[in-house]
Amino acid sequence: MTRGRSSRSNGGAIKLESSGDAQREGQSRLQQRGHPAIGNRAAEVEAVVAGDCRDPFGFLGMHLDGPGDCVTVRVFYPAATRLELLHADGAVSELERIHPAGFWATALAGRRERFPYRLRAMTPSEPREFDDVYSFPPILGDLDVHLLAEGTHLRTYERLGAHPAEASGVAGTAWAVWAPNARRVSVVGDFCDWDGRRLPMRFRHECGVWELFVPGVGPDTLYKFEIKGPSDDLLPLKADPYAFYAERPPRTASVVHAARAFPWQDDRWLASRPALNERHAPISIYEVHLGSWRRKGEDSRHQLSYRELADSLVPYAVEMGFTHLEFLPVSEYPFEGSWGYQPIGLFAPTSRFGRPEDFAYLIDRCHAAGLGVFIDWVPGHFPTDPHGLGYFDGTHLYEHADPRQGFHPDWNTLIFNYGRREVTNYLLGNALFWLERFHIDGLRVDAVASMLYLDYSRKAGEWIPNAHGGNENLDAIAFLKRMNEIAFREQPGVTTIAEESTAWPAVSRPTYVGGLGFGFKWNMGWMHDTLSYMSKDPIHRRWHHNELTFGLLYAFSENFILPLSHDEVVHGKGSLIGRMPGDRWQRFANLRAYFGFMFGHPGKKLLFMGGEFAQEREWNHDRSLDWHLLNDPAHSGLQALVRDLNRLYRERPALHFRDCEPEGFEWLVASDAENSVLAFLRHGRPTDPPVLVVCNFTPQPRTGYRIGVPTTGLWKEILNTDSQLYGGSNIGNRGGVLAERLAWHGKPYSLDLTLPPLGTLMLTPEPG
Repeated sequence: MTRGRSSRSNGGAIKLESSGDAQREGQSRLQQRGHPAIGNRAAEVEAVVAGDCRDPFGFLGMHLDGPGDCVTVRVFYPAATRLELLHADGAVSELERIHPAGFWATALAGRRERFPYRLRAMTPSEPREFDDVYSFPPILGDLDVHLLAEGTHLRTYERLGAHPAEASGVAGTAWAVWAPNARRVSVVGDFCDWDGRRLPMRFRHECGVWELFVPGVGPDTLYKFEIKGPSDDLLPLKADPYAFYAERPPRTASVVHAARAFPWQDDRWLASRPALNERHAPISIYEVHLGSWRRKGEDSRHQLSYRELADSLVPYAVEMGFTHLEFLPVSEYPFEGSWGYQPIGLFAPTSRFGRPEDFAYLIDRCHAAGLGVFIDWVPGHFPTDPHGLGYFDGTHLYEHADPRQGFHPDWNTLIFNYGRREVTNYLLGNALFWLERFHIDGLRVDAVASMLYLDYSRKAGEWIPNAHGGNENLDAIAFLKRMNEIAFREQPGVTTIAEESTAWPAVSRPTYVGGLGFGFKWNMGWMHDTLSYMSKDPIHRRWHHNELTFGLLYAFSENFILPLSHDEVVHGKGSLIGRMPGDRWQRFANLRAYFGFMFGHPGKKLLFMGGEFAQEREWNHDRSLDWHLLNDPAHSGLQALVRDLNRLYRERPALHFRDCEPEGFEWLVASDAENSVLAFLRHGRPTDPPVLVVCNFTPQPRTGYRIGVPTTGLWKEILNTDSQLYGGSNIGNRGGVLAERLAWHGKPYSLDLTLPPLGTLMLTPEPG
């Protein structure tokens, strides 16, 4: 039998163990003579063996409904050849097989009180002794039920899903799943031969949740849910929306996982985190796809585990001077080519790289090394895989029913129904889960624009306006605001980041002033404009000078991050180095100058893996980065430049402290399009020395280029992207320039500079 699948075909009729004639014979016997333990309830027996029992706790197990209100016990166990009731006092009663499909029952005359018992089944393979599933009390308490129904249970993951537990002193696993419109829900796995008739669950009408405690089932057990929809249709087996662990794809079963307390060693980090995530801090992010950063083996096809990444990725990021890592989505996802952006197991770190505790180990090691960790989070849509959330209980439960609201045409995915309180509660709980359980330092929310606009990527007639006739998704807006409020309130020191590609106002402003409440926003406009400029031949750049300067018109309207992300090195875009014009030397010089400009420009920084050493081919998620390129001085030189830029960015408050404030930036040369030169000052606190940034985006060295500065004395050249250390021609200013008492650019002093070809300079006044 294939693991993670039913022994029947999904959606097909259940095949009873008996033949059709035997089944009809069993029905006839029940109707003719009636059994003391059944009475006139033969139809309920048929419902059990047909997998259509809606109230298993009302019929199965021990009851006081036999003749004279005596004790009855009813059990469905198809594999048994004999079934015995084991009394707590040692007595044994035999159950009678009253239906050939495996329905057993007994009526204990004279016994009018319930008592503890177990069951013993004789099977063709071996005898088995066990507790009756239907002898245990409900799982959910009254408060849980109330909060779930209300949609205000922030930590739904503590109650729903699969949880190893103890009930009435017996160890097992407690399951709970939201499926309010289902006719019947069963948990299935090897423990019941993947037979959905065996373990139908109790329905809690108040909140639409089905629950069941199964004794003897422990961690690492595979399972799914078998669901009959409201039209009595049997759905494909469903993975658990709250599973903490899942089989490694392409297998799709959920796995019972014991959420033991991880021995975190990051108290110090958590105490310092608020200062490291706020907008005055230096934030330089290394964006990583865990499966392809580096691979191992002779064929380099084997992915590193979470623990191997802790031993290799973490020290590399530290050496390179990054302050944070950002992982492409780690929630379990079925399709490798989605890179995680089409998740199904939102509560399960992908098993591709290890177990949840291994993922926690990676985060702990990051924090021990002084690295923050952001993860990409995808609450905007989900895939249509049959074992996923789509049409979960036979209705459009998590998604909108109308495809104009519930289907995403760009990605062929389904869109969450943010107007349903249980759905937003699911997503809010998931955000909190990653921040609490795994000490994640921030959530970068994917595709926010697709959530904000009802007409996103849709033509006229393909979308439904909101109640006011507009295109704003009011439910999604309310959800995002609440998510940010909860994240910042429940986990002080974390942050949230929006990938939002439009001019939606106040994305990174607090909700109490009308904003969406994010901590930061990706500056997609800056990325698009500046890459467009850099891709042009220098001879044409004079006509596109505004592509470098336009971003400063809105640079402080949000708390921006400047992203050179994975999106810029896929889908035929090539690589960053591949988009630079000119011969090989000029391409590297262009990229070095561009990185210098980026680190001088206001805004936090983000660089996708491989960009730091000029990966030449387009990124491929199925291959390792081309680390062998570092044997080439041009590539290793660029890597050294990124390392030094990160160091300067962290060490010089003028380059980061006022990234998000207009007082932190001052134009000196903004309009020299003819020479493709820019110059500006970066300012920190009043006592921080400023940093002068000068860029020459032509291959022509320029001597005697005068720049105004605010102070006299020596201005030390702290960075020159044309240095021979980085593979450049070493044209510069011999380490520094004395300011002359010659007013220029509105400043009382000025510098006579030599600008290297395709180069960026950074200078700062020496103390004294």
